[in-house]
Amino acid sequence: MRDFRDAKAMAQTLRETLSAKSIPLTHSDSLELIARLFGQRDWNTLAARIQAAGPASMSAQAAADPAAESPPIAARQEIAVDPAALDHYSGFYQLNDRAVFTVTPDGHHLMMQLTGQRSVRFFAESPTEFFAKIVDAQVSFVVGPDGRATSLVLHQNGSDIPMARIDAATATKIADQTAERVKHQSASPGTEAALHRLIDGIASGKPDYNAMSPALAAATRKQMQWLQPLADLGNIQSIRFLGVGEQGEDVYSVRQDNGATHWRIALDDKGIISSAWVTPGP
Repeated sequence: MRDFRDAKAMAQTLRETLSAKSIPLTHSDSLELIARLFGQRDWNTLAARIQAAGPASMSAQAAADPAAESPPIAARQEIAVDPAALDHYSGFYQLNDRAVFTVTPDGHHLMMQLTGQRSVRFFAESPTEFFAKIVDAQVSFVVGPDGRATSLVLHQNGSDIPMARIDAATATKIADQTAERVKHQSASPGTEAALHRLIDGIASGKPDYNAMSPALAAATRKQMQWLQPLADLGNIQSIRFLGVGEQGEDVYSVRQDNGATHWRIALDDKGIISSAWVTPGP
């Protein structure tokens, strides 16, 4: 039985179920509906309760999601930055071969959006460091001699995720390829087998970090204590493809002897796992 700490997973399950019935539901709307089911006035209220209670027993994540709503851990002090300086940060930054981080000036602030997610406003706490108020995420820009950003680092979920600046043409190409994958809803070759190996490795306490991108390997090492309960679920009985997520990742339902989980996984062009995360299953 799920409790309120599984709210995000429940919201995702709701979206996937309705999507299969050709009923669209946005990420934000699904979160608000789940919040009301738990008797909370809105998602921010429920998110605060989740933050205070700590992680659910079977929930861990090893991927960037700057639109995942949860309150910041500590209060941060906003400073004023010349809007002209923010123009140096505007542009596109590549998370992986399926997702782009878009930065757009908005007055004295910056709007940032990851492929498949909604935009989030970030506030300056230094000339090169920015933070969000509705989510525990920060962004640091790496600038060149001319003050123009050459890359950025997203700080979230205990991970530091670097992203290099790319031009508009490259960003458009990535977006088009991801949109095509989402449209056709076909599993990428190799993701099911890679997922099976990943689950077995985590359950044994010896995941193959060489089969992961450096960023994912680092995140997995940090979150192994939250992933260890996977061992209690027993042997894998079945892995069922559910569809393609908004960032072009393959979504699977995994049933094991003692429970079920939902996984999202993507491989790069060399067959390395570039992103993967798990939430409780039905």
